[in-house]
Amino acid sequence: MTGVGTLPLAAEAAKPATMAQALRRAMRDAMAADPSVHVLGEDVGTLGGVFRITDGLAAEFGDERCTDTPLAEAGILGAAVGMAMYGLRPVVEMQFDAFAYPSFEQLISHVAKMRNRTRGAMPLPITVRVPYGGGIGGVEHHSDSSEAYYMATPGLHVVTPATVADAYGLLRAAIASDDPVVFLEPKRLYWSKAPWSQDAPAEVEPIGRAVVRRSGRTATLITYGPSVPVCLEAAEAAQEEGWDLEVVDLRSLVPFDDETVAASVRRTGRAVVVHESTGFGGPGGEIAARVTERCFHHLEAPVLRVAGFDIPYPPPMLERHHLPGVDRVLDAVARLQWETEN
Repeated sequence: MTGVGTLPLAAEAAKPATMAQALRRAMRDAMAADPSVHVLGEDVGTLGGVFRITDGLAAEFGDERCTDTPLAEAGILGAAVGMAMYGLRPVVEMQFDAFAYPSFEQLISHVAKMRNRTRGAMPLPITVRVPYGGGIGGVEHHSDSSEAYYMATPGLHVVTPATVADAYGLLRAAIASDDPVVFLEPKRLYWSKAPWSQDAPAEVEPIGRAVVRRSGRTATLITYGPSVPVCLEAAEAAQEEGWDLEVVDLRSLVPFDDETVAASVRRTGRAVVVHESTGFGGPGGEIAARVTERCFHHLEAPVLRVAGFDIPYPPPMLERHHLPGVDRVLDAVARLQWETEN
């Protein structure tokens, strides 16, 4: 198998890797380790996917294990349900976040409920890969943040990486899970780079654990996926104001790591939830409620949210105003400070 372009994996190993390479390697290693792992979706075979994440898999494993499908998301996921019922581990790619909506009936009525419906007798080990979020200049239907829909569906695990190492480790864990996993891939981070050896991939960690990306004392920024780099940048900029911000990367939205999040907020006494999804009905409302329930007597100010606006995704020229940026995050921290002092 080759990676991006024509470089072999051995040559890539010594160089910084992209999230796209880590995701591809995760699928490749899972397919090599377990013949029941099959990849399917629109253009995943010959083309290697619209973002080239599956590039080379069909060449190595054949088109029976990396299969191009018709443009019919309900049919793709419906086929995956049947495959999982017969003992396979399908990995489904939805080309774009908003393209996945036609498959909702399959996801909610069958994928999320089958294990419970059969009292555990029939798990559906399906991984649904969804490129999501903005930041790439995409138009409507190409930049949605649809995580709240999946979070509100009992029976699904919902995972989203923010680093190259987590892209590999979390996808391997998702594919190995006997529960269905919606694996949300931040499109804007596909080409982000970090030192990572493809010859010695990161350890596979269990789904459901958050991680503190930066320690601090002034306030906790709770975030995930594409907003993690934004929060880290905001934390660096905040030092000029004398603020020391802690950044928690959730990694897993379901199951939710209450322990790590609550421990952080109890240390700092203040919290801001940051995400690209809408504020009203978005994940931040649930996260803020959980933090308030568990940390009420430690909070020195209300939990605030910095989110995308409550509108359909805007045209590319307005994208930078819609997405949470460093200035909006720092403004929320300033409000926390004001609430504390007044």
